[in-house]
Amino acid sequence: MPPQIKRLIPLFVIFIGLFLVIRHFLIPDSFGQFGHYRADALEEIAGKEMVFADPEDCKACHDDILEKISKSEHRGLSCLICHGPGLEHVNNPQTGNIVKPGSRNFCGKCHEYNITKPIDVIFQVDLSEHNPDFENCTDCHNPHNLWEGLE
Repeated sequence: MPPQIKRLIPLFVIFIGLFLVIRHFLIPDSFGQFGHYRADALEEIAGKEMVFADPEDCKACHDDILEKISKSEHRGLSCLICHGPGLEHVNNPQTGNIVKPGSRNFCGKCHEYNITKPIDVIFQVDLSEHNPDFENCTDCHNPHNLWEGLE
């Protein structure tokens, strides 16, 4: 056996041994109990306070808006995407405790012209040219029925 191999074998054994010792201390005991996951994470997640409303809760009070949006370009989006978590609003339905965005910056996150976005899926506008005098898109557009009043 060549002398290089004789020197490498102990190094590999030491490396593998160190790896196994470090792995023993770093991998939690519950890892692998339910597949390639840490089983204790289920209890930790279940113990967190809930902040997101169920979209079904929105339907309970806002079926008229959901009817409008079902025919609009935003029909595939959840209410929570624009209006935030919403659980506080569900528990105490006031108009002041739900997010009602409509600014150019907010709508522009999806709709500002970007060559990398598919134009056949997302309607895009150049915000620097499209009605620059208006601060809010909702001054002209109803996000639940975008072309209402503009046809």
